[in-house]
Amino acid sequence: MSKHFDLISIGAGSGGLSAAERAAEYGKTTAVIENNKLGGTCVNVGCVPKKVMWFAAGVAETLQDASGYGFDVSLNQFDWGKLVEAREGYINGITDWYGNYLKDSNIEHIQGTARFTDPHTLDVDGERYTADHIVISPGGYPVVPDVPGAEHGITSDGFFALKEQPKRVAVVGAGYIAVELAGVLNSLGSEVSMLLRRDHFLSDFDAMLRETLMEEMMNAGVNIMSRVNVERVEKQNDGTLTIHCQSGVTLEDYDCLIWAIGRAPNTADLDLDAAGVQYNNDGTIPADAYQQTNVEGVYAVGDVIGKAQLTPVAIAASRRLSDRLFNNMPERRLDYENIPTVMFTHPPIGTIGLTEDEAREVHGDAVKIYQTGFTAMYHAFSPHPQRTAMKLVCVGAEEKVVGCHIIGMGADEMLQGFGVAIKMGATKKDFDNCVALHPTSSEELVTLR
Repeated sequence: MSKHFDLISIGAGSGGLSAAERAAEYGKTTAVIENNKLGGTCVNVGCVPKKVMWFAAGVAETLQDASGYGFDVSLNQFDWGKLVEAREGYINGITDWYGNYLKDSNIEHIQGTARFTDPHTLDVDGERYTADHIVISPGGYPVVPDVPGAEHGITSDGFFALKEQPKRVAVVGAGYIAVELAGVLNSLGSEVSMLLRRDHFLSDFDAMLRETLMEEMMNAGVNIMSRVNVERVEKQNDGTLTIHCQSGVTLEDYDCLIWAIGRAPNTADLDLDAAGVQYNNDGTIPADAYQQTNVEGVYAVGDVIGKAQLTPVAIAASRRLSDRLFNNMPERRLDYENIPTVMFTHPPIGTIGLTEDEAREVHGDAVKIYQTGFTAMYHAFSPHPQRTAMKLVCVGAEEKVVGCHIIGMGADEMLQGFGVAIKMGATKKDFDNCVALHPTSSEELVTLR
């Protein structure tokens, strides 16, 4: 005997919850199946705890800057355990709220691992559930390399499980997770080395962003090592780690190694073959512009499709999917172009649209760049000033803005408004016609020459 729903979400993270929530608002019977904690990666081991740690790192930086503003401040100690306790209490409040919200919204929460038995039937620990529409949104997990001794390191999940602050840390990776964790740990007082396989990190981002960030991180004390590939890891009798690299470099006396080399989708246990759902060798599931897989009535949203792996993207795509399915909006879908992205690095980054290199590949000589770099007013008195840099990528006679890239204090907050303008098709003239807010860093974006 099976229980039937209008829609079932596999995964109770941002994507799965949003699809079920919106469908329930339209009076549909819905359920979410989750084999871990409600809220998924973002709430438990991603965006939310990361932002808490970033705020803490920002407080540490502010204390260092205080002398420039005339304050005589002494830092007696930093209690990592107290911060972690407060952070986990905050997260538990969110997950508890989710549980109550699902009940209040008549969304059934099914705890366990879902497996397809056919395109419209799922098995969860021996119980059968059927649905007219099934949304696959299981999220992903951090990858660990296949090298001897890799088990002595931890992933981003392990970072959030640390009860004590590591004193000497090696971060392996070149993506946004790697630079964010390295920045947090460095600002909180750990000695941090970053191991990059190539010459630089953030290869998919505008060169101005990665070059400025690399310079600022090195100025802040992060040891960035380029073209270093880990060959094996040894754990010594005293508990420290020795990291052997292919280049002949040996790193000794590290008490923590963090693998931040990418994430893979949680699709291995879904038995997609039983439903006839096509998937790629890396486990991602192809979906069209409407999140439809190759099987009618089965959809994929969020990180599992392998592009724009961001919480707000999963939420937006899922809500639009339920709008289309249940509210007579046949063309409702997410536009995956011009998605704003923020990295909580030190300093933070905000970016939307094409990089300069991407724009030139598409538009050639029709590209015009407006760029600036300066020290923000806040840092004029700081003993450790950070540089702010901004770039507008414009195209054509009307100079339509197709890319906006910001690094510096406040970049994470200022991009949202500019993102709206760019999404609406703003030109450089539109930016120029907006009266500047003075004195701010963001005014530079409407006064560029």
